[in-house]
Amino acid sequence: MLPDFELCCSELQKYAFDDFDKTKYQKMNIYADFLVEYNEKVNLTAITEPREILVKHFIDSVAPFRYIELPENSSIIDVGTGAGFPSVPMKIFRPDLKLTLLDSLDKRITFLKLLCEKLEIEADFIHGRAEDTSKMSEYRENFDFACARAVANLSVLSEYCLPFVKVGGSFISLKGPSEDISSAERAITLLGGEIGDVTDYEIDGEGRRLIEVKKISQTPPKYPRNSAQIKKNPL
Repeated sequence: MLPDFELCCSELQKYAFDDFDKTKYQKMNIYADFLVEYNEKVNLTAITEPREILVKHFIDSVAPFRYIELPENSSIIDVGTGAGFPSVPMKIFRPDLKLTLLDSLDKRITFLKLLCEKLEIEADFIHGRAEDTSKMSEYRENFDFACARAVANLSVLSEYCLPFVKVGGSFISLKGPSEDISSAERAITLLGGEIGDVTDYEIDGEGRRLIEVKKISQTPPKYPRNSAQIKKNPL
């Protein structure tokens, strides 16, 4: 399904991934095949062309490794993970990461369980809404990192994601180049965070913005609010 191994190596080397090997390639190829196959019955992605899957799903997902240090054995929750991006490719490249996949649609969780079984990847799966799950004691402020690759603005995403992150950890947001960071500063402060590094880069000529939100104090118990409040009255 993916382009051949040599082409994948060449594409990844453009982004300083020199340790790409055939084991990673085989897992990515299994992932791509299963994604396209499953997509015929459950809408998971509009990206189904082999090179686009490589670049817009896999390379886009692992690019944060170039800019943010994730210590060995870090725990990470992917909030609203959908088809597993960015965290499942991150796990392929870094098997030491402790992965939790959260999505509100049971159909996607079923896909992710089957996918991880095929990839022989260990992960925990949560079928639920972020605003409900993050209020549960076993998940609240329990992760070194949260990540999201979503279209919602940064203030909204921060309210969904920061409650999962322990003090000293970070929320990693993969956004487009036009993301307005200044408008999210108040929300992030209220949620116990502060904006860390912001990195602009390109993948295949398209702009990306990687935002690290550091967790510096506990999130007040009243957050997150319910989804209707979050959407209607962003912090």
